[in-house]
Amino acid sequence: MTSSPLPRILRRPGAPEFPTFLELFFDLVFIFMFSRLSAGLVHDLSARNAAQTAVLLLAAWWVWVLTAWLTDLFNPRLPLIQATVLVVMFGTLLMAVAVPRAFGTHAWLFVAAYFAIHLARDSVLIPGTRVNRPIQARSIRVFFWFGVTVGPWVAGVFVDGTARLVLWSIAVAVDLGSARIGWPTPGLGRTELASQIFTGAHLSERHRQIFIISLGELILAIGMGLAASGFEAGRVVACTIAFANALLLFHIYFHRIRQLLAPTAVSTVERFRSGTATSYTHLVMVAGVVVISASDSLVIDRPFGEAPSGWIVAILGGPALFLFGGCLFDFVVTGRILWSRVVGMVVLGAVGPAMPLLPPLAIMIVANLVLLLTLIVETAAPRSRLTSAPMPAR
Repeated sequence: MTSSPLPRILRRPGAPEFPTFLELFFDLVFIFMFSRLSAGLVHDLSARNAAQTAVLLLAAWWVWVLTAWLTDLFNPRLPLIQATVLVVMFGTLLMAVAVPRAFGTHAWLFVAAYFAIHLARDSVLIPGTRVNRPIQARSIRVFFWFGVTVGPWVAGVFVDGTARLVLWSIAVAVDLGSARIGWPTPGLGRTELASQIFTGAHLSERHRQIFIISLGELILAIGMGLAASGFEAGRVVACTIAFANALLLFHIYFHRIRQLLAPTAVSTVERFRSGTATSYTHLVMVAGVVVISASDSLVIDRPFGEAPSGWIVAILGGPALFLFGGCLFDFVVTGRILWSRVVGMVVLGAVGPAMPLLPPLAIMIVANLVLLLTLIVETAAPRSRLTSAPMPAR
């Protein structure tokens, strides 16, 4: 990759690729983050609040992605890197604290924590790689693009309503989009993400872990609902159905992962080489779980009666979003469309118009049945029909 000396801060070739305990510890803060985002949807399922929640989720996700890349490219057992991860973890905690009022009085806290995280990280990585200019240039490019987006992020703090939503939407879109094209920077060019700059096994495991973390938040929401249910029959049944929903999400995700990691399939490093593409697809799946968590909380609180339109969209839309993310992930990995999940999304959309006739609990059962049928189809289908050679890195 380069003839320049490798600085001590970098992960050494041949080093263990499995995540460290510190990385697992770092992920725990995202249970709190996801729970705050989900709680915001529970209190307001309007389209406007959904858009605001999406912006906050994207910003939080970008912090997680860059931290996963940090410990993928740099030595996670080095005290300096470990300290950086802990600083990022605390900054993420502050972002999560600000989430409920990020579009209100706590906008300054959310933005300050967001940029403090990036400043802390780059203040370590840029000096730490000075003996290897090509590698240092990667961190400089990332820092340059955060300088580009600081304007709309900070400007959004000083305006309200739609103006803040528009400014922050632009800022987070540039944050994620600039990475997809390699952070092109004047005088430095761009990072070729198709090159071997990621450790495939490590990143694929990190993505599985953050998905498990999102399921952890879902279990937390179900447990909190059960604890507050007073053990009323309808609410207990709703908790049981919600728990079954979590089990289905778990099995659908990991059944497919086991197929993709089968010995007869292509090597893990080649398949999961594209760090950006797999990160974005997992973002969609995690977003689906966050929406499901919110809808579960609503149904557990009121399992019977009329279901508002927003509830119906959330109860059916969460699973559809999860299936869509899984479909995207499968396409990135295999280059093929997983039609079982496409059919599942179509069915969820098709039954939507009839759902106002049912109570919230029944709608949740319908969503679970669609997920169950999807799992049955994928379990019964021959593996040869579900796997293929990978496409070039995206």
